[in-house]
Amino acid sequence: MTKPTKRILSGVQPTGNLHLGNYLGALRNWVRLQQEYECFYCLVDLHAITVQQDPAALRASTRDGAAALLAMGVDPKKSAVFVQSNVPAHAELGWIFNCIARLGWLDRMTQFKEKAGKHKERSTVGLYVYPTLMAADILVYLATHVPVGDDQRQHLELTRDIAQSFNSQYGVEYFPLPEALILGEATRVMSLRDGTKKMSKSDESDYTRINLTDTPDLIAQKIRKARTDPEPLPGSPAGLESRAEAKNLVGIFAALSDRTPAEVLRDYDGAQFSKFKEDLAELTTAKIGPITTEMRRLLADPGYVDSVLRDGAERARAAADPIVRDVKEIVGFLRA
Repeated sequence: MTKPTKRILSGVQPTGNLHLGNYLGALRNWVRLQQEYECFYCLVDLHAITVQQDPAALRASTRDGAAALLAMGVDPKKSAVFVQSNVPAHAELGWIFNCIARLGWLDRMTQFKEKAGKHKERSTVGLYVYPTLMAADILVYLATHVPVGDDQRQHLELTRDIAQSFNSQYGVEYFPLPEALILGEATRVMSLRDGTKKMSKSDESDYTRINLTDTPDLIAQKIRKARTDPEPLPGSPAGLESRAEAKNLVGIFAALSDRTPAEVLRDYDGAQFSKFKEDLAELTTAKIGPITTEMRRLLADPGYVDSVLRDGAERARAAADPIVRDVKEIVGFLRA
């Protein structure tokens, strides 16, 4: 088998509304990356059930997530767009990696500590071994590159550790050590109400985030109400170091306009936030509005969205199944 040299795997949780942080931190880069890489993009519903989900809501939000990817420009002719659970190889390799990974590695994973909180013993085993399944998601395609935010670097490092440990344990050079792709400004978009917390669809207040389904009026209202401080905008990024909320809004503006924060601040040096927020609302609406419109059009034709996911799953299985067969042979499983 010829191993890929420029292949990407990335996934997104199909629960709740996708928001501006998802878009700027990852999803818009998926559109750009498909011009240069062979891409596999999945709705990670196996990861979603590490916490309890309503089955009907999960099915609906999975289709919504697929429509959002297509609406923002992911081309199903160039990239495989599919649902994780429709490719059994993910779960098969995930179990094998559970038998490679060490408890000490998983104990160091900060995202589990954040999600489990003070009640670790009440968390599911699935939530604890979430990172080994994530490693399987990547390596079942022999992916060479993974677009990640800064907060996901730890998971990618674990993936590399698992790949290296597997290769060493079985005396092979089978799995690659995938490289991280950190792309563009605002890879970590923060809450509109607290600049020290990441923008999240699980936050109770809808005013902490801008959803990809928000109307222009709601976007403008959320930006007007976004927390800032009474000081005017500085002329350079150095003036934002102790101003988390201001820094976040400038970062969002920079990312949406494909500029650097320094370039944005040169234009708004000394300006009050009222003017800046007005311009930011207009810019955000201009970027998000067409996605929302196209997403609604696609959701009115669920048969088409489902056909894209079926085709994507077939392509993903064709790529992943031979790799799992190789791994089973390496591990010593008896072939039926």
